[in-house]
Amino acid sequence: MVANYLIGLREGLEAALVVSILVAYLVKTGRRDLLPALWFGVGIAVAASLAFGALLTFGPQGLSFEAQEAIGGSLSIIAVGLITWMIFWMAKTARHLKGNLQHKLDDAIAAGKKAVIVMALLSVGREGLETALFLWAGAKATTGADSNAGPLLGAALGIATAVLLAWLMYRGAVKLNLRVFFAWTGLFLVFVAAGVLSYGVHDLQEAGILPGLNNLAFDVSSTVPPSSWYGTLLKGIFNFTPATTWLQLVAWVAYVVPVLTIFIRTTWGHHTPVPAVPAPAPATV
Repeated sequence: MVANYLIGLREGLEAALVVSILVAYLVKTGRRDLLPALWFGVGIAVAASLAFGALLTFGPQGLSFEAQEAIGGSLSIIAVGLITWMIFWMAKTARHLKGNLQHKLDDAIAAGKKAVIVMALLSVGREGLETALFLWAGAKATTGADSNAGPLLGAALGIATAVLLAWLMYRGAVKLNLRVFFAWTGLFLVFVAAGVLSYGVHDLQEAGILPGLNNLAFDVSSTVPPSSWYGTLLKGIFNFTPATTWLQLVAWVAYVVPVLTIFIRTTWGHHTPVPAVPAPAPATV
């Protein structure tokens, strides 16, 4: 639930910020007449995201176990790729997000109402589809085949918090350093994504696509029972599995080490260069 709350908060804040920036810019430039077109595009994006989430949830139910595991594992790995791209993209462009959106909206306004609808649809829809896919993958990794309202509740609370924060920022009641926010949440999501990747690999092993299902790297089920509160907490936050295969462990390490290293270097590795001290003028006699 905690991991899904964070995903919902981060992804929801991205989408809510996009909407608030676009709305504020139309109001500021005196183009309130285009607000219905903007909201229409946002509504289509939200509906498409919900439909995509429903398709992911209910679509594979009539398939065989192996087919469901193959689809689940493949989509989990795709979700990890998307969330990794999103982590680096937002850490890099958070400070320029407002200017980029306003520039695109200027072009859409010049082209007419239909262009504004399409611009809002694409801007919000991309965030919505990414959110639906990663929340689905995260919930599947957390609950497995069991139905559990916890991940859905966590995601809903995260999205609601994001909408509230965006509204408060729009009203000027709250100021948030977006670069710092996306940097720290990105750091946490690297580990969440690694857990989803590990679970995706396990799904592909159960589907018979990848080998090594019975070759365990470790099994700490007796020390960390899956039903215990701390086992549930580790599972809910980091998708930790007490019984982990060698292939899962290799995939987790192969993802975390390079991604975390690059993310830390690109996010916190920039140092202000020390200005050179001019050489003293030669003494005159």
